[in-house]
Amino acid sequence: MGDQKESLRKITHTLAMKNEEISNFACTLKQNLENLEANSNRVQEDLESEFNALHAVLDEMKENMLTRIKQERASRTYELQSQLSACSKALESSEELLELANQTLCSSETDGFTQAAKDIKDSVTMAPAFRLSLKAKASDNMSHLMVDFSQERGMLQGLKFLPVPATPEIQVSECQVCDNTVTVIWTLPEPDSKIDHYILEHRRTNHEGPPRIREDYPWMVVEGIRELEHTLTGLRFDTRYITFRVKACNKAVAGEFSEPITLETHAFTFKLDSASSHQNLKVEDLSVEWDSSGGKIQDIRKEKNRTNSPMHSPARSALMSPKRAPTARPGRDRFTAESYTVLADTVIDAGQQYWEVKFDKESKAFAVGVALRSLGRFDQLGKSGASWCIHLNNWLQQSLTAKHNNKARTLDCPIPGSIGVYVNYEEGVLSFYNAKTRQLMHTFKTKFQQPVIPAFMVWNGSFSVVTGLQVPSIVQSGQRKNSNTSSSNASLT
Repeated sequence: MGDQKESLRKITHTLAMKNEEISNFACTLKQNLENLEANSNRVQEDLESEFNALHAVLDEMKENMLTRIKQERASRTYELQSQLSACSKALESSEELLELANQTLCSSETDGFTQAAKDIKDSVTMAPAFRLSLKAKASDNMSHLMVDFSQERGMLQGLKFLPVPATPEIQVSECQVCDNTVTVIWTLPEPDSKIDHYILEHRRTNHEGPPRIREDYPWMVVEGIRELEHTLTGLRFDTRYITFRVKACNKAVAGEFSEPITLETHAFTFKLDSASSHQNLKVEDLSVEWDSSGGKIQDIRKEKNRTNSPMHSPARSALMSPKRAPTARPGRDRFTAESYTVLADTVIDAGQQYWEVKFDKESKAFAVGVALRSLGRFDQLGKSGASWCIHLNNWLQQSLTAKHNNKARTLDCPIPGSIGVYVNYEEGVLSFYNAKTRQLMHTFKTKFQQPVIPAFMVWNGSFSVVTGLQVPSIVQSGQRKNSNTSSSNASLT
């Protein structure tokens, strides 16, 4: 009976999931229909607007060219009419002189003939007809204002809908993930000179492969990309994978998104375990403050931590790592006495990990390192064989020391504002860096017999932790160069 009920529950669950998928798909189809109507109206309006603009340009050009013809005709008409008027006056004057000369020649009177002939001669010399240019000042040829729109007509007849840009393809093998940046590179099936820019979208995810239908994280959009690649900087990889997709756009339309690809962004993430911290430490997820009131408020937080422990926290259950588990050990409540310690909620049992911690330089004491889970509740970091750390003493005289198994070595380096911690579990390497300059401060060389946990101590001060960081490439290259650790460092292992 029990097996049948369980089988029926599975069938019911499967049907419910399928019904939800179909319902979601139906909603998608309805939305597509609405989008189709809206998009059709939009492109139709855009087309009419473009043709109206084209007509307006043609009308303006026509008006300008007609005005030019009219001005040219008016100018030449004035010149030719002026010449014609001058010719008419000259002809009239010449005809009068001709008639006078003929009359004088036909006259039989001899008296005054000589004077009349002289007057006619003088008049002819001064006549307008002999000063008039007989060449037209303006041409009647207007062929220079003729037009030939055959090429433009062909271009207009060649107008067609702007082609949708081809879908880019992201080249997974060429994409790079390093130093908390991701460089995404893509190609096109063939060159397209009409592409104006690209749009890249990315979002965090929890699985490899194409994105699921429903995702917890929204797409983040990067617009206006002009090249066939883009680099995202300043990332924190608080999930293991990031999904990317890209599309090409021309002046009018965008193409389809590329097939989404998922890149692994492996980085070490953890939170601080407030359930095992010292009573005098006020612990948030990634920050700690010294709280002199101690247990007066810790009792309230302790009740909250019973339901929000690392194992049962709803915020963490969605991204629960196989290595993340309650760090509190059976039979032990909190660190106590002078062990002002707090541990992370995630163990390190393989690989290379890196995180950073920013601390208040005015803290009376501060330490950062790693510890075994067997670290006792009274143990101070670095004072037993179960922990390794860098310790800042600000009590009487400021000093920075590397500590392990109750042995200390003073470090001759400036006190940084933040410290980067690097762990190579298989190689047994624990290194501390100036997080800003990447200068190596100290390296422990040992062999971890069991998983270790990030560990912190603070007294009369505060600090915050930055996780989700990849191992910086400069740290990795430095580790390869310094693979043979000096004996002085090894003496503290």
